[in-house]
Amino acid sequence: MSREVLLTRVEQFSAAHRLFVPALSDEENFKIFNKCSWKNGHGHNYKVEVRVKGVVNETTGIVMNLDDLKLEIQFLLKQVDHKYLDKDVPYFAERPSTMENICIFFWEALVGRLPEGVKLNKIKVHETDKNYASYKG
Repeated sequence: MSREVLLTRVEQFSAAHRLFVPALSDEENFKIFNKCSWKNGHGHNYKVEVRVKGVVNETTGIVMNLDDLKLEIQFLLKQVDHKYLDKDVPYFAERPSTMENICIFFWEALVGRLPEGVKLNKIKVHETDKNYASYKG
């Protein structure tokens, strides 16, 4: 009998950003993003959860090797860790570096990098202990 299981890996990264839409005025940005739109930006210690779904291999008892999942996530973390997202990560040059867009960034980067039979199920990005966003593609 094949059983599908959800598997989650949690990693952390630190980054700075500024929530700002260039097409809007400073006043409009402040109305939308409040102090997060301040000119010099601010930083967070983010937590990212990557959840995959797959059938448990009857021989190995696993969905996928967690070291492989860890390596794929760490490849992506090198692009964002200790960076100013809006200036250092090309993906955010054209869109605000919101939690929502960070989730989508991780999804788009990881979705094609998983082993056959393993599917990306959810990305969750914690900006603070109280604020997080999730994306399921």
